[in-house]
Parts: sequence; structure tokens; C-alpha cells
Amino acid sequence: MSALWTTAEAIAATGGTCAGPWEATGVSIDSRTLVRGDLFVALRGPSLDGHDFVEAAFAKGAVAAMVARAPPDLPQGAPLLLVDDTLAALEALGRAARRRSAARVVGVTGSVGKTGTKEALRRALERQGPTVASAASLNNHWGVPLSLARMPRDSRFGVFEIGMNHPGEIDRLARLVEPDVAVITTIAPAHLGYFRSVEAIADAKAEIFNGMTAHGTAVLNADNPHFSRLEAAARARGIARIIGFGATPRAAVRLVDSHLYSTASAVTAMVMDDVVDYCVSLPGRHWVMNSLAVMAAVKALNADIGAAAVAMATLEPLTGRGRRHRVAIAGGEVLLIDESYNANPDSMRAALEVLAASEPRPGGRRIAVLGDMLELGDRSLELHAALARPVLDAGVDLVYTVGRAMEELDRALPPQHRGGHAAGARELAPELAAALRPGDVAMVKGSLGSRMAEIVQHLLKAERKPALASEV
Repeated sequence: MSALWTTAEAIAATGGTCAGPWEATGVSIDSRTLVRGDLFVALRGPSLDGHDFVEAAFAKGAVAAMVARAPPDLPQGAPLLLVDDTLAALEALGRAARRRSAARVVGVTGSVGKTGTKEALRRALERQGPTVASAASLNNHWGVPLSLARMPRDSRFGVFEIGMNHPGEIDRLARLVEPDVAVITTIAPAHLGYFRSVEAIADAKAEIFNGMTAHGTAVLNADNPHFSRLEAAARARGIARIIGFGATPRAAVRLVDSHLYSTASAVTAMVMDDVVDYCVSLPGRHWVMNSLAVMAAVKALNADIGAAAVAMATLEPLTGRGRRHRVAIAGGEVLLIDESYNANPDSMRAALEVLAASEPRPGGRRIAVLGDMLELGDRSLELHAALARPVLDAGVDLVYTVGRAMEELDRALPPQHRGGHAAGARELAPELAAALRPGDVAMVKGSLGSRMAEIVQHLLKAERKPALASEV
């Protein structure tokens, strides 16, 4: 494997000092997942300090460690890249990696669908040349520079997810990524606890344009009510090329028709002047819309739309984002849909639509297991109660709820639809497991802080059959 960073390159990028030589084939900030050949970056966090794990990183095979101070008890001459501030130095590595590469880069942000769209774009582009993308949801002040620092110099395409909780965060990260194409999936009431309005959320997402040149392209959801606001923000930054995607007639990448099935969707889209038919191998209208964003970004890159369309049939759900499991229980099995990674009102409705399209087996029921949606501010209780209508429209038979805010949904539902409520996920898990019966379809969803994954893990402890090919 060719070197990602040499001693000389890392020193030049960070301004640090190091007794070399070494060559790193990767970059890591976690000694637990580090692989042999990595450069370990010792970041200070709110509860842990990476400097305490430098020795463990070397034991795992790190070729060097980037530190702001030399940890004690290391062997004499240990390869330490000494810098003033390790986070600033990681950003410097990311900036240098971006600027030494000729890759065409896409930045992806939005209130919903960032990670899914990023992964679909990776699939669409990796068939067309060396492609690097953010791993998992590495989209914050640590994850974005780390992802950039891992970009091989021969990359043809880069796809980087950019997230935020507060105003100003995207601005800083976008200036690192310097996207040629900026995708904003949609604007929705997520993180309302930190913003005065949904319009303020749109303005914060529009900060992605600050990292772009006038030659860049903005890819925007033309169906979203904030499209014009985002379009104006892009034009104010001098960005002339704007591609809208959606079902509206004004969209340049437009949904012509779709057929939604329980495990996939068939799509016909007009991509500029071309009609494109393709299959999306994941269920739900939200995935159809994600695929339109992918087509628009691929078009903006002047890449191959045909190859991108074929790739949409190979998408796989990530853990906590729609992965399906057949769970064995007494007398049969249950279909478990794991949506436990995160939640806001829009993604809740999308997940309920997927549950609605999933047919229980004879004698089975549709069951929604819903945890609190966090960071919704003063509107939190209202937005939780408002889920009652989508739940009923989805044909859900029973709803189990977790958390203080979800009590509002529990109260808003007719008594026959109330399965049970608990303050925490761990408390609800055994009650739910005991209530499941053969043929049920159970969907688990909530914000990450609601810890709904604990319910999924509890159910998966039971012996289960391998997931079906269409369900992984």
C-alpha cells in the first residue's frame, strides 16, 4: 500500500517537528480501531485525552503519533510528531490532503438523509474511479478533517458529509472541504433547540456555500419550502449553477414516476434531458428522493449517469438506518426494522411510511417502537404529539414509547393502539420482547440519545435466522 503521509509531508502540513522517517498508510484518532500503519492523532475530548492512549496505539501498530505533549513512559526515540494543537494540526492535514488532490469533491449536508445520500453517492462514483467518502457519520469538527486527512492523493472523487448542531459549524467545515458540488438534502425541524426557527436552520445549512468557488454547483431539494431561500444564498456567494431535484415541475432532476415496494422502489426520472429508469434497493419514498439528489450531483460532476443508476440497485442499509433482521421467537419469527440511529419529525414520518409498506405475516401486527426525538426545543412536546396522525395513517397496530416527550404521543393515541410506555429503552426491551408474536413487523426508532439501539440489541440476543438477501 502506498504512503498516505510521510514524515516530511506531515511536517510541512502541520508545522510540527518530528524525528523520522516514517510512512503512514492511514490516519486514526481511536486506538481501539487503529490498524497497523496508521498515524495516531491524540485529540483531547470532553472526557478523554488521546495522549493517554499513545502507548496503546503504538502497541496496535501505529507508525507515529501526533501529539501536543510527549506522553511519559514511551521508549526513547518514539516517532512523535509534536504540534501546538492536535485538532488544529488534524485540520491542517485535511486541508493539505484536499489541496494536493485533483479529486472532484462533493459536500453533503441537510436535516435528514445526509449519511444515506453520502453512501449512495459513494456507490455511484466508485464504479467510475478511485473514490473516498466519510466513514459512517464522521461529519463533525473531528470527523470532517479526519475524513479529509484519509483521502489518497490519487482519488478521482471525494464525498464528505458535513453536520452541525449550532450556527457557524458548517462554515468552518465547508472551508476545509472546499466542495465542487454542495448537496443540501432537505431542511426540516431538526436541532430546533439550538435555532430560533426552521429558516435559521436553512441559513446554517447554506453555510456550505462559503467553502465553494463561483465555479461550483449547488444541488437543492426543489420540493422543500426553503428552496428559494437556499437558492438565493447560493447566488449571493456567486454560485451560478444550481440544480434542483424533486417531484415539482421546476426540478431539473425530476421524479416522473415511482413504484414503492416493501423492500425496494422502481424509479423513472428525468435527469436534465434524459429519461432514466432504475431500481433503488432500499424501501421508502425518502430513498427515492435521496437517489434524485445523487443523480443531480453525478450530473454536476459530469460523471456517468448510467453507472450511477445501476449503482442504486446495490445500496445496503447501514446499522440503525433501516437494516432488517428476522428474529426467531417461540412459534415463528418477527421482522425487526432497525431505525434506531437517530430521529426527527421528518425521518420519523419516513420510517413510518416504510413500516406501512411492510406486510405482517398472517396473525402478525405492525408495531412501532418510538423513542424521544431530541433537540427540538420549545416545540418538542407538540411535535411528538403530532406523530399520532402519521402513526395511524401507517396502519400501525401497536405503539410502544420511550422517554418523557414520547408520553405526549402515547396520550394522543387511541387506547387500542397503546402498547406500553417506559422512561428508558432498557426498561421497555423485555416488555416488548414478551409481547411480540409470530408474523409481527416491529420498527424501532428514536434519537441517538434515546438509546433505542438497546432494544434492538436485546431482541437480537435471541437466536435468529440470517437476514434475507433483500434485507441487508
